[in-house]
Amino acid sequence: MTKQRIRIFVTGKVQGVFFRQALKVMAKKNDVFGWVKNLKDGRVEAVLEGEVENVSRLIEWAHGGPANARVEDVEIINEKFTGEFSKFDVLY
Repeated sequence: MTKQRIRIFVTGKVQGVFFRQALKVMAKKNDVFGWVKNLKDGRVEAVLEGEVENVSRLIEWAHGGPANARVEDVEIINEKFTGEFSKFDVLY
């Protein structure tokens, strides 16, 4: 199976709505590793590594986010897969 690494920037009402924690739960369910953090400009940034199909599920989920989120845009940047992560972290 093909592995990939994606960096996403999620714009909208995505802070204060448990977006990071919900993404972590989804990552664990889908065997995706990496991290997620809030940015000072109000966006959420995440790096996702895993099987293409699993990463795609997380990107699809990020377009809606958790119940109270209002996602306006998801910027997706393909990066070179490194395999450097062994878990998924919420960064502060």
